[in-house]
Amino acid sequence: MRARVTERGLLVPKELLAGFDEVEIRQEPHRITILPAGGDPVRNLGRTPLDAPETDASERHDDYLYRP
Repeated sequence: MRARVTERGLLVPKELLAGFDEVEIRQEPHRITILPAGGDPVRNLGRTPLDAPETDASERHDDYLYRP
């Protein structure tokens, strides 16, 4: 998708923001990133462990996430 930047800025279509109440906009070298406010949920893996019998879930979380 391409969008024109005007003197007022950039209009982001609402469909791209579906499900978000608030976003964080970051300027990085050669890119602008829009993220849900509150951070990346993947970075929070293991911070609130589940009540489960597995004792190695934090070390092998991919094995448990992708278990058939």
